[in-house]
Amino acid sequence: MTETTLELGYALDTFYFLMCTALVMFMACGFAMLESGLVRSRNTVEILTKNALLYAIACLVFLVVGYNVMYPAEAISSVIPGLDFMLGSDNSVADISAGEGAPYYSSMADFIFQAVFAAATMSIVSGAIAERMKLWPFLIFAVAMVAFIYPVEGYWKWGGGFLDAMGFQDFAGSVVVHMAGAAAALAAVILVGPRKGRYGANGEVRAIPGANLPIAMLGMFILWMGWFGFNGGSMLKVASVDDANAVARIFVNTNTAAAAGMVAAALLSRALFGKTDMTMVINGALAGLVAITAEPLLPTAGLSAMVGAVGGIVVVLSVLGLDRLKIDDPVGAISVHGTAGIWGILAVLFSNPDATLGVQLIGTLVVFAWMFGASFAVLWIIRTVMGLRISEQEEREGMDLHECGMLAYPEFVAASAQEAGTPKPGKRPAASPMAGMTAQKGA
Repeated sequence: MTETTLELGYALDTFYFLMCTALVMFMACGFAMLESGLVRSRNTVEILTKNALLYAIACLVFLVVGYNVMYPAEAISSVIPGLDFMLGSDNSVADISAGEGAPYYSSMADFIFQAVFAAATMSIVSGAIAERMKLWPFLIFAVAMVAFIYPVEGYWKWGGGFLDAMGFQDFAGSVVVHMAGAAAALAAVILVGPRKGRYGANGEVRAIPGANLPIAMLGMFILWMGWFGFNGGSMLKVASVDDANAVARIFVNTNTAAAAGMVAAALLSRALFGKTDMTMVINGALAGLVAITAEPLLPTAGLSAMVGAVGGIVVVLSVLGLDRLKIDDPVGAISVHGTAGIWGILAVLFSNPDATLGVQLIGTLVVFAWMFGASFAVLWIIRTVMGLRISEQEEREGMDLHECGMLAYPEFVAASAQEAGTPKPGKRPAASPMAGMTAQKGA
């Protein structure tokens, strides 16, 4: 292969990698829209601010230390990564001409791609603890999460650690990213507790409607689009016929799983509630995307549809189950990313001959134990030092006023109703996001 051909392939693979990075970065907007649509209007500004700041903090912290923990120059062992700071120089022409094993894309492109993955993992936590966790304790936790907690388990699989050596198969992160974020979210939700009024004394689930369901639907479609970069970019290359065909197959399988997950969740919600719950439809699509993320390359389109459909069914049942356990997750993040992520990692067995049930289970349990345990410990320390939860008055009046000093919809919400945290007289809340139908069924 000539030097010119090598350089052209390097440039094309790098460009493709960067375009996929842009798609994944746009998922930050998707998370922000989805979450702001599913919370009450008096908490909109806070959750938007939180999503913007967590993205900025994640990128900075991953630049300073997180990336080098996940991909250490010299690891201490297959369990303990090394520690280094900042980024080195990029590849040269001599590097890419070095023969077998030479880099075929820019190391800077790899960094920024992994940085937006880290931010996406942290975004999963954001929605689960919406409407009751203080802003700055959350951001402090984001620093620990992106600097150390997430990169360590990422190293175990993607940085050449012991899970990779065992043969744990997770193509783009059903467990390494999505279930990992859900495990951290579960720890936070347990420590913070449910929103006031969410559950009755006799176990009934009370609907808490979101403020803007059209924005929530927009967030879902942005996330769906971003997933093409999430899964497609994890192919890492596109500059040959085989690689280009593989990327196209990943796009088809990713889209198919999302569509099947959405339809399956819609059918199940109709069967269970007698209504088609839009929030279940949204999370069905996202669950299908999470499920196929573990292996979007090898399945046929038909198998991808099955994986996505089961993901859509699993997420509905998981949302209802967590509500019975009084685990309050306003956007269904733990179910979408956690439960569907576990299903996705097991579904790898249907198409990847290198996957074994024992190793897939061990990898899943190890990642869950680390992410939940480390997150719980850090959050417990933060709670002890400065607290995690807002006061009852702040929760009643809204986080926007107390955390950010402004309202998202000042012209459209009467000030008295906003401050009291109640709907305007004579107005009934809109359809409930997340298990709204559960409350109607008396669950």
